Amino acid sequence: MNAPVSREVCEKVGCCFSPSDSIPCYFANKLTTWCSSDNNMVVAISRDLTMPPLNLSSVHMTGLDLATCAGLLVSMSSSFAVFKFPLYCSNLRQVAGGPLVYESTIEAVRNVLSWQGSTITRDSIMRVTVRCSYSQAGIVPVQVGVSTLPPPFPVTTSGPLFLEMRISQDQSYSSYFSENDYPVVKVLREPVYLEVHLLHRTDPNLVLVLENCWATNSADPTLNPQWPIMLTRCPFIGDNYISQTVPVGSATQSLPYPTHYKRFSVKTFSFVDQSTQTAIGGLVYFHCSASVCVPSATDSCVTSCNSRKSEFTSMADKIFHICVLSYCFDAEYTC
Repeated sequence: MNAPVSREVCEKVGCCFSPSDSIPCYFANKLTTWCSSDNNMVVAISRDLTMPPLNLSSVHMTGLDLATCAGLLVSMSSSFAVFKFPLYCSNLRQVAGGPLVYESTIEAVRNVLSWQGSTITRDSIMRVTVRCSYSQAGIVPVQVGVSTLPPPFPVTTSGPLFLEMRISQDQSYSSYFSENDYPVVKVLREPVYLEVHLLHRTDPNLVLVLENCWATNSADPTLNPQWPIMLTRCPFIGDNYISQTVPVGSATQSLPYPTHYKRFSVKTFSFVDQSTQTAIGGLVYFHCSASVCVPSATDSCVTSCNSRKSEFTSMADKIFHICVLSYCFDAEYTC
């Protein structure tokens, strides 16, 4: 609603009133529709209508803009998108002997990313249809339909090196999902806290290096589609939600060899069919290629991702093995 507005008017349409707010009349529900007596429809949509939250700047009326509906008013806040427009801008349906039904549809545009033939999105699908039905008795209740994109599921499989990949239950990396917890359900854009570490090594000089990490919708790490997470030892910068490396910290009794560990977080996404841009169902798998480095006077085994220049020199005599792995738990893997 546009200011100024009184408390009485605000509460009459089922809204809340706050004189100190920049928009004093605001909507308490995640979806509010008002069919007014002056032949206007008002629809307010909360960013929290879907999981993950909507990018309100992408929410729009389908087939409706100022060119086709001069009376269209759109208001945006950090929490709500509000549309007000005359009923004549809506689609009119009338059943013989029945009421007049004015119908409009609001949807959100997804940000779809592509890389080397693979396509993903981290946005929910939101499509809302609202109807104002007028009869001799007045206005009847609004009917609403909402559709959201199901989240992808991370899973676990084995790999060929003495390595383990696991998912922490939170960003503290103090507890981890067990094998029986899989597949773990995650909402789009919710972070997944991944850890890869060496097994059965007690040399404190060894440094684990993640060469590349990527996601697939198949347990086979070589099949397409693929989406890069880590590329040439650094987070893939072609993503709109760049993965974050997580410092392991100094040695402790429970973590005596911190250089044997690598941790990073990934915002979950769904693979999308490149031609239809519909979500590809099924599970999402993560894989990494890894190497082991021994620091020397000329090689610190540290990669500077800010400059995108690797500080590594020849690794021919330092790499025990390069392998591909997926999530693996409570097992030993030999090359």
